[in-house]
Amino acid sequence: MCHITLKTILREVHPIKGFVYQSVAWDPVVPKTVRVGVSERQGCRGICSGCGKKGPGYDRQPERQWDFIPFWGLLVFLVYAPRRIDCRKCGPTIEKVPWATGKLQICDVFRLFLAQWARLLSWAEVARSFRVGWADVYGAVKWVVDYGIENRDLSGVVALGVDEIHVGKKDKFWTLVYQIDNHCKRLLWIGNDRTEETFDLFFEVFGTEFCAGIRFICSDMWKPYLNAVARHLPQALQILDRFHIVKKLNEAIDEIRREESRARADAGLDPLLKKMRWAFLKKRCNWTKGQRRRMRDLEGSALRTLRAFLLVEAFQHFWTYASPTWAGKFLDAWCAKVARSRLAPLKKVARSLKSHRRLLLNYFEAAKQYSSGVVEGLNAKVKLTLKRSYGFRTENAREVALYHALGKLPEPIFTHSFF
Repeated sequence: MCHITLKTILREVHPIKGFVYQSVAWDPVVPKTVRVGVSERQGCRGICSGCGKKGPGYDRQPERQWDFIPFWGLLVFLVYAPRRIDCRKCGPTIEKVPWATGKLQICDVFRLFLAQWARLLSWAEVARSFRVGWADVYGAVKWVVDYGIENRDLSGVVALGVDEIHVGKKDKFWTLVYQIDNHCKRLLWIGNDRTEETFDLFFEVFGTEFCAGIRFICSDMWKPYLNAVARHLPQALQILDRFHIVKKLNEAIDEIRREESRARADAGLDPLLKKMRWAFLKKRCNWTKGQRRRMRDLEGSALRTLRAFLLVEAFQHFWTYASPTWAGKFLDAWCAKVARSRLAPLKKVARSLKSHRRLLLNYFEAAKQYSSGVVEGLNAKVKLTLKRSYGFRTENAREVALYHALGKLPEPIFTHSFF
């Protein structure tokens, strides 16, 4: 039977170039703690922490220790006395150790381990579980995110989705840009506002070569986004957000219902529309038995809300077309019918749809392959991530959390994956 020691395991899963694991011993003071002594290989020169070149060592600092990944509930520390290097270029410096970055007292492989767990648990729970500080977890996640953004592959991106999301204060919005290709859906960029200048910054950061490859972009009818897309992506097919169109139609129904309810109450008529809000905002197939019964009772009435509901429900047929030509004819006929309806809130939405007719038909030009449904799904994950990050003091920490959770970023590679 092969005899395996902790040193053998460490040499196998975490080899250190130019160094060897010298000893493994219990800490004489702290219980359930293992100290692993590290020493340089014979004849290996140290690396200058300034310029990265090798140089002769002439002295040592006192022993230092670095947090390593816990084994079986035991705390593990790497222990080493760094050499002072006589560098020709930088002068006397401290050597660079390959298992940790800069002056950090935590191994890089442990930082990656913490960052991977931080996708599943809150950062506070990760810190508590592995007995490190919250700042250590944040630093680990930020390190992984910075590495990922610098090394991510942006080739082959042809479809984008853009939307705004409310964060923090009452009037604070962020612009989020996603890749929504069939093979990859991820967060690409975060802008700290929803103005045209903010979206312009995205195109400046990613450059003209990236923009030239974009063929489709999904957005809502927010004017600053439409203007920026028309200017920076003239070759792209711009597809309007179906979700926001349905939302505007439902808002029009709700406004008509409120106005009619107040008018009937003022006239002393029966409150036919009481507790009927959600029935008018649902599809027929989603009605409860009670809602279905009450809607049958309203059939044949002259309620303005009912007429608005039937018009909006008829518009859903628009999304079933395959041909842009026939979809356009249906849209024109529907808008003309609404224009004669004397339902002011719905007429306002119809005018907006008519003014964006070309962009609406782009959904069919793209063969229905791209829509904002993906964007709305990613936005739901964004909200969940922001909820988990409640209490973060800086916007930068929230941005790091979003990139980490939704960016699908590459991570530093080590000999062995501990996650």
